[in-house]
Amino acid sequence: MNRELIIDSNLSEVNIALLEDKNLVELHKEETNNKFVVGDVFLGKVKKIMPGLNAAFVDVGYEKDAFLHYLDLGPQIRTLNKFSKLALLGKAHLTTHEKFKPEKDIEKTGKITQVLSSGQQIVVQIAKEPISTKGPRISTEISFPGRFLVLLPFSNKISISQKIKSKEERDRLKRLILSIKPNNYGVIIRTVAESKRVAELDADLRNLVGKWESIIKKLPHLKAPHKVLSELDRTSAILRDILNETFNSVHVGDPVLYDEIKNFIGTIAPDKKDIVKRYKGKTPIFEHFGIEKQLRSSFGKNVTIKSGVYLIIEHTEALHVIDINSGHRVNKDNSQEENALTVNLESAAEVARQLRLRDMGGIVVVDFIDMHEAKNRRALFAKLKEEMAKDRAKHTILPPSRFGLVQITRQRVRPEMSVPVLETCPVCKGSGEIKSSMTVIDEVENNLKYLVQDQNENHLTLGVHPFIASHITKGFKSLQWKWFWKYKKWIRVRAEKKFHLMEYSFFNKNGDVIKK
Repeated sequence: MNRELIIDSNLSEVNIALLEDKNLVELHKEETNNKFVVGDVFLGKVKKIMPGLNAAFVDVGYEKDAFLHYLDLGPQIRTLNKFSKLALLGKAHLTTHEKFKPEKDIEKTGKITQVLSSGQQIVVQIAKEPISTKGPRISTEISFPGRFLVLLPFSNKISISQKIKSKEERDRLKRLILSIKPNNYGVIIRTVAESKRVAELDADLRNLVGKWESIIKKLPHLKAPHKVLSELDRTSAILRDILNETFNSVHVGDPVLYDEIKNFIGTIAPDKKDIVKRYKGKTPIFEHFGIEKQLRSSFGKNVTIKSGVYLIIEHTEALHVIDINSGHRVNKDNSQEENALTVNLESAAEVARQLRLRDMGGIVVVDFIDMHEAKNRRALFAKLKEEMAKDRAKHTILPPSRFGLVQITRQRVRPEMSVPVLETCPVCKGSGEIKSSMTVIDEVENNLKYLVQDQNENHLTLGVHPFIASHITKGFKSLQWKWFWKYKKWIRVRAEKKFHLMEYSFFNKNGDVIKK
């Protein structure tokens, strides 16, 4: 399989596209000003304990407090709190992490009030980015992912990726880690560590230990809320997690980002350094590699596959629903059951791709075309599992029900990826209906009251559609005069031919828009 990473950069964000055999399967957008990324470590302050939820709300500097559930504390929370308190007081130098005596693990059925108190400063890590109206979800079970290992402070367990099947290799890796691992650290051995030498594992481990030690050194000088350590940016994290021998090339347009990525890959995988290539063409990089065209056809409510089969994807607050339609894909030589199986197998691959591409999480219900034979339903289930195996996000798939429904749960740690492919009508906002003129005037008056009385704005000008302007200004007892008598300020009204009927804006004396 030919795997390529295409990276486009601009002032506000970095866009990363993963192609498999020229087919777009993943798209990541990294905002350059995103301060709350999964993996970032913060010194937070407990704002409120919620015994009913067995959870706490923690101030990490986001506009909404982060959510911390008791089950996300980790068994070594008491040890972490005790060591963090020493560090905050500047006394961490009196002991070392390896010699620190751990506290007793907390019980899984315990209460959060036994561990945390309001106003307490704690070290937390972002587990889920802010999504919709919710603040970040956080954990105190700190972990540091590396190229080959994941480090867990205050844990002595060694876990090995289940994808490493060989018993001899598992035993070898465990012996190596036991020989180099400091005390009071737990380690998860990642799949890419298979067949690696001890020197490579040791270098990765030392780098991760250095991250934790750098946090401890910073704590005495900080006051919550404060970011203590930033995770790698999305570009580097993706390279670290998915870069392997199957990658053929990484194309980068921005010269600065090109140098950064080349140096980063030179650090984590020196033998792969040459796959990074600088794109110098005049055509935008996404357009050159055919990504823009795929974006337009792959997002939106309806997604059509080349054969004519199409998917309808609906999003609700609780779940996502995908409906499979055969379109004009019918083979007259086959039975209805055979045609349904063919369409469903083809759709299964596209469903798995859509989940990765849009990064859809939570509950997903897929309505495949009904099949009566059990062996065909088993074939569909096997195909879906095979396609979903390429997905790095944790997921669970249930077998098709008698009604042809397949239920999937997929891990969600970031907002769903969305690429606008439709333009909303500027007048009706996609509803097919518009407000009455009196409703618009009511909105104007409400905004005017706020601007004049609360904001004490002077020399206001109201720009509206000519029809609304005449309604406001005509007659001796016009609305314009009523406003003057009410607010003791003259509001200029300007007819804007380019405005649609429902559009209005307030301008200050400099002509700047202050409300629209």
